Amino acid sequence: MKIPESGQPAGPESGPPGAGVTRLRAAVRDQWEELSASERAVAQYLASAPVEQLLFAGAQELGAASGTSNATVVRALQRLGYAGLPALKRELAADFTATVAPEVRLKQRIDHVGQDLDTIWRDVFAEARDRVDHGSRLTEPAALHRAVAALAPAREVFCYGVAASELAARHLALALGRIGRRARFVGETGFALADALLAVGQGDAVVIFQPGRELPELTVLVERARAVGAKVVLVTDELGETFASRVESVLTAPHTPTGITAESLTGLVVADVLLLALTALDETRAVESSHQLTALREQLLAPRRKP
Repeated sequence: MKIPESGQPAGPESGPPGAGVTRLRAAVRDQWEELSASERAVAQYLASAPVEQLLFAGAQELGAASGTSNATVVRALQRLGYAGLPALKRELAADFTATVAPEVRLKQRIDHVGQDLDTIWRDVFAEARDRVDHGSRLTEPAALHRAVAALAPAREVFCYGVAASELAARHLALALGRIGRRARFVGETGFALADALLAVGQGDAVVIFQPGRELPELTVLVERARAVGAKVVLVTDELGETFASRVESVLTAPHTPTGITAESLTGLVVADVLLLALTALDETRAVESSHQLTALREQLLAPRRKP
């Protein structure tokens, strides 16, 4: 079996393969004798195709390109040591996003989907399913138990998120309030964050949504929580190992390898898991809070009487 030296097509933008491509090719070489004929066809295609082609392709497309099927693609990836196609894309994307300018990635994304609305619909839903399915497998049940145990008795929950992660943090803070739990959104950066940190105290909990970039604010926020006796739950994709020893729980929310789906998608799903778990733990409080919320809404919507 011959594997090309570069996962990129020849041209001025080509370069040495990144860690993700190198690992893929090594896995193909190591497992080659154990693969069936159809799995070898998939493996050879994966090791030879341009990285951007793999990032934007679904299992069905890869099956067609390798002359096999989507089921064979999944089996081949598992034989090669990947949990699935999202796991492979995650590794390849790390090198791709680091070396390819954002505007180039955007153009490649547009070139891939074209103007076919059926293709656009299919690709967006396919990546969303892949990310959600991948996320459900990455977090161990024990991590969820630890997260809920940290949040359930909290006096107040501080939900932190900036940029793309702001949406999930705001959603969690708002929804926690609706089930009768004190919560607030925190999204400041730099010096402005210090004011919000003053309010974090013993008995509180902090939920941080941050996929991959290790912002200085994260370290300060985690250290502040530890200093005052507050619990921390981190929802992330790449920072789990960095902060695992300093937080109560790490919940994995895979980011998008292509940019086709929203960065906050899996963070929102994880937030909903936490919300449902906390609702189930104190159903009485949640129901009473929901009743009060409905009554207040009815008052606000009722036609005003003339004096």
